[in-house]
Amino acid sequence: MTTFFIADIHLCAQEPAITAGFLRFLREDAPQADALYILGDLFEAWIGDDDPQPLHTEISAALNHLHQQGVPCFFIHGNRDFLLGRRFARDSLMTLLPEKKVLELYGRRVLILHGDTLCTDDVAYQNFRKKVHNPFIQKLFLILPLKWRLGIAARMRANSKASNQGKSLEIMDVNPQAVVSEMQAAGVEWMIHGHTHRPAIHDVPLENKTGHRVVLGAWHEEGSMVKVTADDVELISFPF
Repeated sequence: MTTFFIADIHLCAQEPAITAGFLRFLREDAPQADALYILGDLFEAWIGDDDPQPLHTEISAALNHLHQQGVPCFFIHGNRDFLLGRRFARDSLMTLLPEKKVLELYGRRVLILHGDTLCTDDVAYQNFRKKVHNPFIQKLFLILPLKWRLGIAARMRANSKASNQGKSLEIMDVNPQAVVSEMQAAGVEWMIHGHTHRPAIHDVPLENKTGHRVVLGAWHEEGSMVKVTADDVELISFPF
């Protein structure tokens, strides 16, 4: 009875070591779990399921094989791969989830999400997020030629990097009240998310009790996962 959670792998062709580490994780570690949840930003960027990158095919095949071994995989979109669609999910045998989901895990109610919606102090990002999650804007983008989409995505990543350099770490982190509000609205004492790249387990003061917020690390120099069993919730880092 074990469930694994990961996020912020940021796979791309320019980082083969991360890809190799993730594929090793799927081969050697993930088969030990009853289920695997990917909480967004599996890929560094996603411009549509029709993007013919060999990396996408390789990852899809590995996730498909994991499912064939009896380990279902569930996916919540991140801020980098929010356009990942049904075609890739179907080929990977991966189940797409809404942006927030409450799980019943071994006697615990756990709220899972990517985490970017908790960063409410970053007003500029939240305004941008609202625009790019507009279904009409997404549909318009996806009908553009692939070459155009590649160029737009590259400019957006460059603009995002430049914008973040001028922001404080506090603005880009979660808002504590947003965390409390989400947990109380969902009726949970546990939250697991990624996005901020600050792995830790935090106590959260809820009404008449103390909750817990578990933050996954990004796969930059090592892997990061949360392992949930009937007995414990562990935040684990490991080498590629």
